[in-house]
Amino acid sequence: MAKHVAVLMGGWSSERPVSLNSGKACADALEARGYRVTRVDVDRTVAAVLEELRPDVCFNALHGIYGEDGTVQGILEVMDIPYTHSGVLASALAMNKPKAKHVMRAAGIPVAEHKLVHRLEVVNGHVLEPPYVVKPPAEGSSFGVIIVAAGAAHPPQELGRPDWRFGDTVMVEKYVPGRELTCGVMGDRALDVIEVLPQGEAFYDYDAKYRPGGSKHVLPADLSPFIYQNIQTLALEAHRSLGCRGVSRADFRFDDKGDGTGQIICLEVNTQPGMTATSLVPEMAAHAGIGFGELVSWMVEDASCRR
Repeated sequence: MAKHVAVLMGGWSSERPVSLNSGKACADALEARGYRVTRVDVDRTVAAVLEELRPDVCFNALHGIYGEDGTVQGILEVMDIPYTHSGVLASALAMNKPKAKHVMRAAGIPVAEHKLVHRLEVVNGHVLEPPYVVKPPAEGSSFGVIIVAAGAAHPPQELGRPDWRFGDTVMVEKYVPGRELTCGVMGDRALDVIEVLPQGEAFYDYDAKYRPGGSKHVLPADLSPFIYQNIQTLALEAHRSLGCRGVSRADFRFDDKGDGTGQIICLEVNTQPGMTATSLVPEMAAHAGIGFGELVSWMVEDASCRR
């Protein structure tokens, strides 16, 4: 009998639209591979819904808070339902960017200098010399990211607005110039490296990530063999140092200009990378000869508890 897979999608984070797209693509592919699939648009009754369904596996296609921060993973552990992607600790750790950077730095992975401050402190004056980046410490898809350019006379004032919705604590990070590179990990294997070239955007923001034509992906990235292999090694080491399982994706900056630093800096690790038509990990897998259906099937067969 075919495994019954509940595909968890939607949720109520800022990344709900992305999750719905990822979930639909994964559910369609799993059905095409012969799995019995139930699509679950997740809300706060998810435990009761799953208790009634009792699936063999949950495919976690959620993004953002509650879906990739260890919350839903904890529910699935309590219910003893095997699930895809990373477990409770790795999910919570990777979602908290400052703590993840602390662990990666201890593992020898280069990360950018940062400070954690109250958002109003940033409004009142530069807490780092520009250029720098302001990020919510636990959001994905570039939500709430503000880039402060070199020579900026004033700090970003939008952080002081009453409709700011990303919490009072922000991470102010030294701006890392260079090429936008990303590398996926599948199990214990680093996939190929993509260079992301945003089209018409200042950086790889939400539109560049998810709008068709928002970015150009160069696969494989045009790098020297030494740099290419170094990024693959760092992606695998980041995956392991955070305790990730299944599929993850690490994002990097590489400053290779003549007057640049030549450094490779790891920006973050994503434990729930997007699985949409424009997503990076499915593209990397396809380049390695692993079709989308084969990829999601591997993820289901890799699922477990106590990850």
